[in-house]
Amino acid sequence: MTLLERTRQKNPRLVAGLMSGTSCDGVDVALVEIRRKEGKVLIRLRGFSQVPFCDDFRRALLALAEVETSRIDRLCALNVELARVYADALRMACTASQVGPGDIDLIGSHGQTVHHLPEAGATLQIGEPSVLAEAFRRPVVADFRPKDLAAGGQGAPLVPYVDYLVLHHGHLGRAVQNLGGIGNVTYLPPGASPEQVVAFDTGPGNMVMDGLAHLLSDGRTSFDRGGAMSARGRADHTLVQEMLGHPYFALTPPKSTGREVFGMAYVHGLVERGRARGLGPDDLMATAAALTVESMALGYERFLKWHGPIHEIILSGGGALNPTLFGLIRDRFPSARVALSDEFGLPVSAKEAIAFAVLADETLEGRPNNLPSATGARRPVVLGKIVLPD
Repeated sequence: MTLLERTRQKNPRLVAGLMSGTSCDGVDVALVEIRRKEGKVLIRLRGFSQVPFCDDFRRALLALAEVETSRIDRLCALNVELARVYADALRMACTASQVGPGDIDLIGSHGQTVHHLPEAGATLQIGEPSVLAEAFRRPVVADFRPKDLAAGGQGAPLVPYVDYLVLHHGHLGRAVQNLGGIGNVTYLPPGASPEQVVAFDTGPGNMVMDGLAHLLSDGRTSFDRGGAMSARGRADHTLVQEMLGHPYFALTPPKSTGREVFGMAYVHGLVERGRARGLGPDDLMATAAALTVESMALGYERFLKWHGPIHEIILSGGGALNPTLFGLIRDRFPSARVALSDEFGLPVSAKEAIAFAVLADETLEGRPNNLPSATGARRPVVLGKIVLPD
């Protein structure tokens, strides 16, 4: 019996999910026990770790994502170097969770998105899975997005498949909002079928705020710690509305975006306009926070309200831990209950890493694991590529 066959026969399986997002601040590692019982997928988080990238490595990754600074030799080298960082992070997570590396059955690795061009049917995530397969002698599922693109989709968002599995409700309409570098929402109408799920990238999550923090501090900090700057400042809502004039916000879902749209060029544009209006650093940060919230509101108003009520907004991602941003969202949506995904067994910081563990397990089972209603693909497809150690 082959390793792949033995892995498929195990129930439960211990699956490691690896995720580094558009904020490019480090790798999240979730160790997830996945059990299949009577057609249901049951998950239990066995351990979670966040391993930050060192400053030089983060700068190198960010340089790859910008057209002006990307180099093919660094792309080639960092593809392997990042996988080694992932491997070290997984070993550290195993140690912290008292899980033996040999107890892991499967690894799901999202990789680091370097560029995403859905209009061209193209995307690129790095973090060579062969390095992980060799290091742990276990099957690795990676490169999830291209199959959806090949089927005519956006290649994103992919987490809505897991949102539906875990969070859909018979009577409540739920907007599941992730606030990573990019913000994305999964809307689950009351009693929804998979075909009724609506999902798309709402725009910047933390990306513009993080870019501002880096720019305003001359690189000394990479985010607005505790939401302190945005709490001190006053948002310029006229400027927010100007920034919402970007063509992306008017696009009809399915749609996805990334650093190539809301990266440093967009941040520089915000700073130039803000300084022309007399805004100081704190006011600029408050304006960026308001932009994140208003882009959510705009997307909900234009593209969600026609599908049903929103009783709950469930937040995850690093931005959910920013108290200023959380308060702005709660105030902006007074008719909905705003909660953290922790309430539902999905810790805020771990949710996306958990999701890619689940997606990898579905791939191993040969189950289609995209949602065409979310990505725009012509049909459900099995995502990812399985890399074997032998």
